[in-house]
Amino acid sequence: MRRKPIRLIAALVAVAAAVAAAFTVRTAFAEPETPKEGGAEQLGAEATVAAMQPGWNLGNSLDAVGEDETAWGNPRITAELLDNIEAQGFNSVRIPVTWSAHQEAEAPYAIDAAYLSRVQEVVDLALDEGLYVLINVHHDSWQWVNQMPTQHDAVLARYDAAWTQIAEAFVDAPPELVFENINEPQFADVSEEEGDALLDELNDSFHAIVRGSGGVNAERLLVIPTLHTSSDQARLDATAESIAALDDPMIAATVHYYGYWPFSVNVAGYTRFNEEVREDIVSTFDRVKATFIDKGVPVILGEWGLLGFDKHTGVVEQGEKLKFFEFLGHYAGEVGLTTMWWDNGQHLDRESFTWKDPELFAHVAGAWEGRSGTAYTDLVYVPAGEAPAAQTIPLHSNGLGFEGVWNGETELAEGTDYTVDETENLTLSAELLAGLAGDGGTGEQAVLEVRFSSGVPWKLHVIASAAPVAQDASGTTTELAIPVAFNGDQLATMEAVYPDGTAAGPHDWTAYKEFATAFKPDYEAGRIVIPEAFFAAMNDGSTVQLTFHFWSGTTVEYTLERSGTTVTGSAA
Repeated sequence: MRRKPIRLIAALVAVAAAVAAAFTVRTAFAEPETPKEGGAEQLGAEATVAAMQPGWNLGNSLDAVGEDETAWGNPRITAELLDNIEAQGFNSVRIPVTWSAHQEAEAPYAIDAAYLSRVQEVVDLALDEGLYVLINVHHDSWQWVNQMPTQHDAVLARYDAAWTQIAEAFVDAPPELVFENINEPQFADVSEEEGDALLDELNDSFHAIVRGSGGVNAERLLVIPTLHTSSDQARLDATAESIAALDDPMIAATVHYYGYWPFSVNVAGYTRFNEEVREDIVSTFDRVKATFIDKGVPVILGEWGLLGFDKHTGVVEQGEKLKFFEFLGHYAGEVGLTTMWWDNGQHLDRESFTWKDPELFAHVAGAWEGRSGTAYTDLVYVPAGEAPAAQTIPLHSNGLGFEGVWNGETELAEGTDYTVDETENLTLSAELLAGLAGDGGTGEQAVLEVRFSSGVPWKLHVIASAAPVAQDASGTTTELAIPVAFNGDQLATMEAVYPDGTAAGPHDWTAYKEFATAFKPDYEAGRIVIPEAFFAAMNDGSTVQLTFHFWSGTTVEYTLERSGTTVTGSAA
């Protein structure tokens, strides 16, 4: 179904009136109008948010900072893309929109008609697929809205003008379209409390403009973020007060969650999904539930994932990553959060419509229906060319029944190939591992599947490895490439200290450096790269001792020396 064309002239005329009227409307808000005839039935806020679960973000497209939606490397949005998203089981799509490059920076702050028409076209494509759709004001938050403390009137006028035009363009869109007033709101050089007050002012203005535009907008679901979309209790409380003051039942709150930060970026030795990382999910979601959901305000987790994915999806080891995604999806369902997975092109290939990591998506989707069993690790290292010992891996059945272990289509024999005790410890026999280890070569030799009564099977990668060997190297403070024979092993983290034991390199509060920032393994090229960011934080004329920690448990010592812009590396 198609929506009415954008009425740009009417929109521009409405800008001035709406901006002037917004402040009056805030203090004398009229009863919402009944949606226009022919529109879909409007569900309540809680039912609408529930119907949006699960959701997906169409990131780095219409929110790209530039002249075109392809500016950040993604292809033009098509009906086929949105059809595939719906077919994958998603019920909603968040379409971030950055308006800055397409809106005049001076009054009357008109939005380019062609761009507004394109946004409307994409929204229509998603609605036509039966998806709920959320649109917002996205990177404008840090491009110009953040200047509100020093340019209050100009920023507010531009913000009001933007929402006046957006509201007018979508006034007759069905209630499956949802408005989020601003993404990750932030304000320059003010306290958090002052930021809360400025955000409250934007919330009031947004609410007044949209509701005052009539039509379906009079009852459309509106989404209000916390400052920075933070889940800190003070920020939750401030937004709860702001929403309560609006006294509107068709409002939802939103926060973002990218995990416990050290784990999310792999720094400070947080290589595993441990109890501390798990508890951060629990405590965060419990706060959100107590502040909003328990009081009748539904919540959308507008973005979630791991921050390390901004570099590449291998920053966190695969099994540890999968445990994070499995548990987060499960616990979000427990507390009643609707989740909208952040994807800027890193997950779904938007040309082939295939998942770049099918195993990851399987765990994301599996959590929509229930739990999957996991284990302490997904890596089983055996010594290359040597007789392996039996290995024990603690399982986490997550309340499911254990079904067995498979090697491809072959079910392994319990009691011979493996045993499982009452505490869910899976022991793979020495005989089984010897048979899987191959002829002495290194690398992955087999992938076993631990199957449970439901959910996604847990994979165990049997890997033959020998001790990695690093070689001497020379380079500059721009980059040092250390030749490394990985011999089947994988790098977990890197430790860096000066001779007196103090931490060296970026993040001088920890000896364990950030993966893909202070060091980068390159398995195909056989090297570990120490980039400029590390040397920028290394004292000139100093010596630094590196310890490379590998997933097999092996460590390799290496020494760096810097003199001016020259760097040399020596293997132990």
